[in-house]
Amino acid sequence: MAIIRLDMLGEMCPIPVAKSQIALKNMTPADTLILITDHSCVESNIRSSFSKKTHTIQSVEVMTGIWEVTIRKKE
Repeated sequence: MAIIRLDMLGEMCPIPVAKSQIALKNMTPADTLILITDHSCVESNIRSSFSKKTHTIQSVEVMTGIWEVTIRKKE
């Protein structure tokens, strides 16, 4: 089980969503992608982009204006 971190601070959509899609293609089931962003729209766009897929998504505002979006690829 691998953990992959993507630092997307300062990046606006669609770049974080596109980079997440590329990372997920290369991941195996049960791997985790942690995306760090400072734009609230990224969190909502990730949720809408991956909501119908077989992934678990959680997000936490770790500091004011900084979110960690965790995407776990299901088996």
